[in-house]
Amino acid sequence: MEKNNKRDRVAVVILNWNGRKMLEKFLAGVVAHTEPLGTVYVADNASTDDSIEYLRKEFPQVPLLILDKNYGFAEGYNRALEQINASYYLLLNSDVEVTPGWLDPLVRYMDSHPEVAACQPKLLSYFQKDSFEYAGAAGGYLDYLGYPFCRGRVLDTVETDRGQYDQITQIFWATGAALMIRSEDYWQAGGLDGDFFAHMEEIDLCWRLNTMGRKLVCIPDSVAYHWGGGTLPKENPRKTFLNFRNNLLMLYKNLPDQQLQKILFFRMLLDGVAAMQFLLKGQWGNFKAVIQAHNAYRSFKPKYRTKRLDTQSKAVSSSVSCIFPKSMVFLYLFRGQKNYSQLAGKNHFMD
Repeated sequence: MEKNNKRDRVAVVILNWNGRKMLEKFLAGVVAHTEPLGTVYVADNASTDDSIEYLRKEFPQVPLLILDKNYGFAEGYNRALEQINASYYLLLNSDVEVTPGWLDPLVRYMDSHPEVAACQPKLLSYFQKDSFEYAGAAGGYLDYLGYPFCRGRVLDTVETDRGQYDQITQIFWATGAALMIRSEDYWQAGGLDGDFFAHMEEIDLCWRLNTMGRKLVCIPDSVAYHWGGGTLPKENPRKTFLNFRNNLLMLYKNLPDQQLQKILFFRMLLDGVAAMQFLLKGQWGNFKAVIQAHNAYRSFKPKYRTKRLDTQSKAVSSSVSCIFPKSMVFLYLFRGQKNYSQLAGKNHFMD
């Protein structure tokens, strides 16, 4: 599919890889609750199941972008979005259930707040619909060592949604499960980093947007439900490898000069502790994955020097909002601060 000359207001783009079951379950609802405000696209990452045949038969009205191989989440989206002409992109996982009117609050807010580059809905669990979903909840943050957490989810503690985070709030990163972003900002920031393949690529993109002086928010009037874990289970060694490697690459690329060596030193030590914990639990695959992630990080560093220089050259300030100034992990494990409200209330890290 060549780039469409028609410019959509919102292009909701689902990246699919062997996901027919998720498309069967959720795509009809996405189309029904998106049109006519937005256009739904499916980009296929060289699936080997019958996803394409299913889409052509059951959803002939949905534009289909077929990629020639599995480029992963990051580069797959880059190659798909290059072919779409839209004011806003909305990257949506295939395993997300959207609700009636979900798109309206996102579009209204973005239209009236040009300083905001990207946003997300409130993301709840498909299986426990009164609870936040692990991979985004009500918006994401980083602590100063680069560990991500969310309003509604800190490490493995997931909160029940009682309306405690129902105000529109500036965040550091928006979940890639349902990420709405201005197309202009997407490309000015460089898009998703294709070398990440998958995992943490949206946090890296959002960090770059922050350093460029752009803002991100969560808009809880929009609600979606995420199935979650559809590609790799939480303890899969491949997922462990990608998370550890990509976190180091993200830190190397985005940290300002005055913080880089100190933060990377501490992260290397803490990664070593995590590896030993995997070993003591008998999780040999995850132990090896951490070692392999560090080796891969070192091999990527020469290539990433150029990416780092480009990222730092676009920075408007050496400090950004919404980075937590303490160790979230320490406070969680040793101070019992297990939810966002406890962390934010005691430390006031919002600028």
